[in-house]
Amino acid sequence: MEVKASARSVRISPRKIRLVIDVIRGKKVAEAQAQLKFMKKAAALPVLKLLNSAIANAKNNFKLDETTLYVKEIVGNDGQTLHRWTSKAMGRSSPIRKRSTHIMIVLDEGEGKKKLKKLRKLKKLESFEK
Repeated sequence: MEVKASARSVRISPRKIRLVIDVIRGKKVAEAQAQLKFMKKAAALPVLKLLNSAIANAKNNFKLDETTLYVKEIVGNDGQTLHRWTSKAMGRSSPIRKRSTHIMIVLDEGEGKKKLKKLRKLKKLESFEK
């Protein structure tokens, strides 16, 4: 059973968030938590909070066991951009873009990366057969 959680308008750019979420995609929940706890990136904290929220959703709402969960899908999409201006030399100004990110995570029960690889192979075979 799939469990979803999302964090919207996280004030870190999507490029920085994607560096962190690419590390935990397909891993078991315990491995992902350990990886995020010791990662030296500011983006790791909001991703860890979101992962913990998804785990809590799975336990409390769906009565799933935490040890069988893995990160099936995690996406960091562009959120809204705040446009600001800063002054430059000779009376000019230049833009400052303060970017934000919408993060969505999907947890599922299973084996993790092995299951993901099987699913991808099946999808490739299905598209090849058509």
